[in-house]
Parts: sequence; C-alpha cells; structure tokens
Amino acid sequence: MRWLRSFGLAAAGLLIVFFFAVVLTAKPGDPALYPPTDTNSRTIHLVSHGWHSGVVLPHEALTGEGTGAALRAVATRFRNYQKIEFGWGEARFYRTTPTVADVDWMLAAKALFTPGGAAGVVQVVGLPDNLRAAFPNAEIVPIRVSPAGLARLLARLDAAFRLDGQQPVEDGPGLYGPSLFYAGTGRFSFANVCNHWTANLLSAAGLPVAPVIDTHPRGLILDLAWRSGATVLPPL
Repeated sequence: MRWLRSFGLAAAGLLIVFFFAVVLTAKPGDPALYPPTDTNSRTIHLVSHGWHSGVVLPHEALTGEGTGAALRAVATRFRNYQKIEFGWGEARFYRTTPTVADVDWMLAAKALFTPGGAAGVVQVVGLPDNLRAAFPNAEIVPIRVSPAGLARLLARLDAAFRLDGQQPVEDGPGLYGPSLFYAGTGRFSFANVCNHWTANLLSAAGLPVAPVIDTHPRGLILDLAWRSGATVLPPL
C-alpha cells in the first residue's frame, strides 16, 4: 500500500499549495466602496452560464459617472433594453463556445497558452428587466454597490473596449439574444480568463476577490458568498 500513502501525501501537498495560492493571491475589498453605506446604492448582477460569467448592469448606468465613449455608444445601440450583460473572452474560442458541450479543446489550449496572450472580445447582450425569465437555468447573484464603486466598475468596463476614434469596434453577432461582439482590450491567457475579468470588475467596485478560485464561475460565486454575503436568486 506504499503507493496509496504516496498518493495521499501528494494530494495533501497539492491541497496545501492550493490553499496558500488562494490566500497569497486574494485581493481585499475596499471598505471605502463596499459594502455600500448610503441609500443611493445600486444593484448589479453576476450571471453564471456554467463555464462563463458576465456582469449585468441597468441600462441607465451606461451614461452615468465613470462611463466614456464606448459605454455611451453601447447605451445608444442597446437603448431598447432595460438591462445589459457584459462578458469578455478570447476572440476565437468565445465565439464558438456557447455551452460546455461545444468546447473545442484544441482551440481552448491555444487560447490559454498563446505566448503573450490572445486577443479578447467583449460580448454585449440586451436583456429585459426580469433576469430570471431571461436566464431560467443560470445562477444569478444580485450585488449592491455604492455610487463610487459603480463608477469605478464602469470606468474599468469602458476601458475593455477597443475604440476606432470615439466608437467601439463592432465585431459580429453575439451568442444569444440581441447581442453583439466588440473588439476588446486585454490579453486572454491561463492567468487571465473570462471569469478573472468579471472578478476584476467586481474588485473595481470594492468587493474582495480571489483569482485562484474565481477562475471558475462556481468558485467566484462561493467567494462572493463567503466574503461578501451574496446569495443566488432562487429558481423560477
């Protein structure tokens, strides 16, 4: 049974390394921004689609403090929708992977391990006010943020779009619903995946995040539950 003992020691070692990686890379929240303390706080939503997450914002926020040319253009383009979802990913892989069942593992490996990272795109989706009806099977987490935290989140989100002059560059239809891809900034890699991007938006709003466990949407939701007290909306 020596092999079983060796396996147990190796597993324990990996768990210890994982624990320290989570602790050492965790980012604290900003108490000046989160949790919100005034009556002007706004609700945004994290949506998990199983392998990918996005942030949903009220349409009127896209022309408020913190926004720039990109988000104001998006607000005009999607003016008929009450809520707008934003997601980010590697340009080739994101477009061809609406669900886990559609994963091309060779394309995934290229996205994760391209030297210097791969180009990113932003998906924008127009949504009705009732998110649960729009995403009946998704995990949806409402998050209250302060006005200053929302402004910082919006500024970071605005910078995720590549501009041509003062206009974000449209890059084809999105994966579902009334949606578009836009050319993005940032480089996708194993150290900066789509869910890290979502977590960094929340970090800009003052929430604590932990990149190691936030790599997967389930880890991000657990992180939000443990350190921010967030809860998932019940199913229909």
